[in-house]
Amino acid sequence: MTFHTYMLRCSDGSYYVGHTDDLDRRMGEHQSGSIPSYTQNRRPVTLMWCESFSEREQAFAAERKLKGWSRAKKEALIAGDFELLKLLSRRALRDEASASSASPQDERAGGAVAPSPSPAIVLVRPQLGENIGKAARAMLNFGLTDLRLVAPRDGWPNPSAGPAASGADSVLAQARLFETLAEAVADCAHVYATTVRKRGVTKPVVTPEAAARAIQAEAGGSAILFGPERSGLGTDDVAVARTIVTVPINPEFGSLNLAQAVILVAYEWSKHRQLAQPPATALDPPAPQSELDGMIAQLETMLDAAGYFFPLDRKPVVRRTLRTLLTKPGWDSQEVRTVRGVLSALTKDRPRGQSAASKASSS
Repeated sequence: MTFHTYMLRCSDGSYYVGHTDDLDRRMGEHQSGSIPSYTQNRRPVTLMWCESFSEREQAFAAERKLKGWSRAKKEALIAGDFELLKLLSRRALRDEASASSASPQDERAGGAVAPSPSPAIVLVRPQLGENIGKAARAMLNFGLTDLRLVAPRDGWPNPSAGPAASGADSVLAQARLFETLAEAVADCAHVYATTVRKRGVTKPVVTPEAAARAIQAEAGGSAILFGPERSGLGTDDVAVARTIVTVPINPEFGSLNLAQAVILVAYEWSKHRQLAQPPATALDPPAPQSELDGMIAQLETMLDAAGYFFPLDRKPVVRRTLRTLLTKPGWDSQEVRTVRGVLSALTKDRPRGQSAASKASSS
């Protein structure tokens, strides 16, 4: 016999976890409301995830485990995002004691954890004012405004930062200065260090995309650390973080400048936010078939007068080719040559015996 652990999404956005030895029958009961359960007044329900087991105890154990998961972990499982799930699981003891996972069977969408605040961008011992300004510009492009500076080499404020920011003056004006990294991240629950090397520190390593999803899913403030331009974060800096963020990069040229590194991370974070998008331009509807037929007929009349259809016994084939190419995208080479022959026929006077059709077909 096969046993199933399953997860349903209810009509109010909450999740229900259960187990059964007959999934089709149990789904019917949930949908009809014939069994008194959490889902009875939250129909219709949708099956979001299911796993099969050979023993009932295994299915029941999986049910108990999932019921203790936070909403973020459940949704990562549903999405098959195992990288995010692994990252969230490392925080499980703390997370499952929080209000966000206190009662998994009544996690309504409206009662989910409030969106996390925007992450702070922490520049550790930055060297050039120009690079601070460029980093601020990259931040504001993607909706980030919390800039924190740790012991900048040339002091702060820096007159070179403003011109390089290209209008992101509000980010520079709000930037906060700290003497130590510990002070800069003291209010943050999640700290990420950007580096292409682990530097001897054993920590979870994720991509900017996975880090952005985790920041969105978790309550509490987050900080993303960037090191000095010349050498990057030191071992002690990385040790402060809980997670390392890195990107697949050319091993023979792995150098990113500071603004490039910031924009990579900021862009991934912005994909989960409703930032302004270029306005969509509504396309005119396609012309009715009668208009298209009229245009093709007009073209054929003009081509007839120009002597395009030669020899005459090939006229039906050439007409068919013209209609085909005018009614489909992605022209092939023969179709391009045909169009060029059409254009030549309409722009030059030719004897009928030397028509563009014969030239195009022989080219």
